[in-house]
Amino acid sequence: MRIYRLSKAVYANDLSGRGAEKAGGRWNSKGTAMLYGGETRALCTTEIAVHTPLGNIPLDYMLITIELPDTLSIDILEKSNLPADWKALPHAHATQLIGDAFIAAHKFVALKVPSVVVPGEYNYLLNPSHPDFKTVTVISIEPFDFDERLFIK
Repeated sequence: MRIYRLSKAVYANDLSGRGAEKAGGRWNSKGTAMLYGGETRALCTTEIAVHTPLGNIPLDYMLITIELPDTLSIDILEKSNLPADWKALPHAHATQLIGDAFIAAHKFVALKVPSVVVPGEYNYLLNPSHPDFKTVTVISIEPFDFDERLFIK
């Protein structure tokens, strides 16, 4: 299975999850390394767009195509198991605890989670410290230009 990731060029080759570890996010607390990816290029684009102030066009981004082997262990977080505030802005601590527990359990390489931004689509959380993460491969890294119309005030 292929997933996608948009990243600043300087971090395009970094699959360590250190960025999420430093900043935290919807699905991880600061101090927990995790790699975020999306099931489509469009979802990744939308995820960047909602985190970018209007009028600012993201520059110097790369699209990373990642291959998850079919033999990889992937868990699925069903909507019925989500806390009521899972879509909250700013993100809820409850969702961070879910992601932190996923990483700590070390059972799965990936966790499929519903997208807050695009209902019906999914993001993938990867555990870079899982022993089977070494089977995850980067298929391609290519420059990505955002359509300016997404960022017009």
